[in-house]
Amino acid sequence: MNLASLASQRYTTKAYDPARRIPQATIDELLAMLHQAPSSVNSQPWHFVVANTEEGKARLAKGTHGNYAYNQPKVMDASHVILICARTELTEAHLAQVLQQEQNDGRFRDAEARAAQFRTRQGYVDLHRFERKDLQHWMEKQAYLALGTLLLGAAALGVDATPMEGFDAVALDAELGLRERGFTSVVMVSLGHRSEKDFNAALPKSRLPAEQVITAL
Repeated sequence: MNLASLASQRYTTKAYDPARRIPQATIDELLAMLHQAPSSVNSQPWHFVVANTEEGKARLAKGTHGNYAYNQPKVMDASHVILICARTELTEAHLAQVLQQEQNDGRFRDAEARAAQFRTRQGYVDLHRFERKDLQHWMEKQAYLALGTLLLGAAALGVDATPMEGFDAVALDAELGLRERGFTSVVMVSLGHRSEKDFNAALPKSRLPAEQVITAL
């Protein structure tokens, strides 16, 4: 697998073939990749909502009304749609659950290693909560790490994808009851196979010259 080739070939799909479905085994692999996505100090401040039915996609499409109507076909015609959400707060309960899972998975050689991990993670949480005062923004950054993992995984598996911020997050949070569960919607990704009507498929990919954006030290 040539990762550079995958990156050059993938693009943001503008129209999907509603008749083509992604096999469940492929979706399971993509969800496994999302589950293993990196996050700062392993904070995992996210939740993923997967729509794979017409009813499920219609619920997500409720965030694409009004000014965002241009994205509605990308939701309804796709095979699957994944909504990446961030936590609205890093609660003590969540941090304790992460620490216990690390313990269960054998990441600590002894009690001091566990305590050090707790102190390190709590230090970063407190840094963003009290000093930088950007905790929500920091958590959403972790959601975008998951997005990058998903997009590269989709390209590797021959699945077309469209990342979208163009939706009404307030409406979608209300539709799915996200805030009551401690989450808020951040970015939506349609997955499927491109339609013949997808004008973007025929366009060459365009990036600034590598030497302009990459500096070697």
